[in-house]
Amino acid sequence: MAIASAPFPAPESDAKPTPRDILIERIEVGCKSVGMVALTLHDGHRELVTCGRSGSDGVALDGDTVFEIGSITKVFTALLLADMVVRREAALNEPVAALLPAGTRMPERGKPITLLDLATHTSGLPRVAGNSKPSDPANPYAGYSAEQMLAFLASYELPREPGTHYEYSNLGFGLLGHALAARAAKPYEALVVGQICAPLGLGDTRITLTPSMKARRAQGHDVNLSPVPDWEFLSLEATGALRSTANDLATFLEAAIGRRPSPLQEAFALLLSTRRPADRPGVESALGWLVATGRRDEIVYKTGGTGGTRACIGWSRNSLRGAAVLSNTDWHAVDDIVFHLINPELPVKPERHAVALDPARLDGLVGRYKAHDFVIVVTRQGNRLFAKSGDYPMFEIFAASETEFFYRVADEPRLTFELGPDGRATAAVMHAEDRKDYRGLRL
Repeated sequence: MAIASAPFPAPESDAKPTPRDILIERIEVGCKSVGMVALTLHDGHRELVTCGRSGSDGVALDGDTVFEIGSITKVFTALLLADMVVRREAALNEPVAALLPAGTRMPERGKPITLLDLATHTSGLPRVAGNSKPSDPANPYAGYSAEQMLAFLASYELPREPGTHYEYSNLGFGLLGHALAARAAKPYEALVVGQICAPLGLGDTRITLTPSMKARRAQGHDVNLSPVPDWEFLSLEATGALRSTANDLATFLEAAIGRRPSPLQEAFALLLSTRRPADRPGVESALGWLVATGRRDEIVYKTGGTGGTRACIGWSRNSLRGAAVLSNTDWHAVDDIVFHLINPELPVKPERHAVALDPARLDGLVGRYKAHDFVIVVTRQGNRLFAKSGDYPMFEIFAASETEFFYRVADEPRLTFELGPDGRATAAVMHAEDRKDYRGLRL
């Protein structure tokens, strides 16, 4: 729904932004999404807030809008593992090779990779396989087959002993789902639907969209807010292929928290029973979930994203408040909203406000600037300005003043334009993440 923009209360005010305020700020001021859905669980109630739209058709968002949820799929995969352990169909310390066809070679270093290693991102496997060469970088998992995955694993040398170091691995979770499907002799999606969705009543959590889900699908967008197609998965579907809705994820969270009776209660508990250090202080890697410790609380959460969406779900183990946020734009900034909805004392990241410039001013900045060993290309689309530096993609830039511009995609780099007497830019200076300035003269 379209809502007039309203800034956050001033920092010195005791008032806190409402969930609606936050979504407005993120969409209409931050330009970081086309549409967002936020759902908070507290005291047995659900509070749903939406802002923006599904896509170019202007359809409003609601709790039944279908989003790609990306790596939140990994929690479902880990829950499949936990359920199979509870049923004594698998064991956490079981080598993954034991679930695969005889003769399948898995890399080892000191000891074999176990199912627990895969579920906690401590297997030693890389984020993506070295032989993954997508024909379309915008759809990176579409053509990667199980045969390619197993061929890569047969020749890969682990850099360390499994179980000793956290390294986030889409490949590892893809392998985990493949192994569980092999043990059950069922396709991965059939396992998810049969063992998780059916018992919990999740009718809108699927890989293959039903006709009803297709009609409610949110159009994905890239960081420049341009429409993009959904991602497709072949062999690595267990790492990020699921689609879902805010209402289904709320039901899933209620079961995980223990507020909804379910036959998966023991499996949900098992997900948090074993933890290993993650890649930053104060965060542990459980099975599928991450656990943020500190502030005398533990927040269990998982983020996800594709080329066109961002999502995050989580809950507090102390207050039992939960939250889910879904965005139909490829942007990382939704986890802070979830943490704030779970614990309102945790702040959301403030948005930088852009100023509007006369189109004639923008025209004076358009051009090509030679900086060091790359070229900065600045173009205009309507009243929007875009910059492309070297081999990096083109991103929209926003005016802080007539000469200072910033990116929404990161705090750095920034661009400063040097103007001549006629108001046209004679040079562009990129203030980069390495704290170096790269000055380019207009070509």
